Amino acid sequence: MTLPFDQRPAVEVDVHTDDLPPTPQRESRIPVSRWIEAPESIRTLGDDLPGSPEAGYLRRIGPWLLWRAGPPTDADARYGAVDSRDLARAFTFRLFPEGSGEGRGPDDTVHTRFRTWKEALRDAE
Repeated sequence: MTLPFDQRPAVEVDVHTDDLPPTPQRESRIPVSRWIEAPESIRTLGDDLPGSPEAGYLRRIGPWLLWRAGPPTDADARYGAVDSRDLARAFTFRLFPEGSGEGRGPDDTVHTRFRTWKEALRDAE
């Protein structure tokens, strides 16, 4: 049985950008503190959220590295996407407890649905 993300044990080794897996990890999680090249935008992703949760790696969407600070549902959370080819290029999506959200995507559109924000990542060159 797969553990919920926040109950998975953190990896005990540091990882480089090229080591971040393309798909979600079911047996462990990679906290941003273990990502050697992590840009400040991802290191501080959850600093203003209740409890200041550390961001955890989720998956790749094309060249984008997707991270989340906070729980996936029913709470304040922020998602960050960093271009693996240019770590200075990053976008965020804020998810609010009642389910609404907002974030600018690489298409320069402000998205109010997480799904359309992720689709913008997928479709960006």
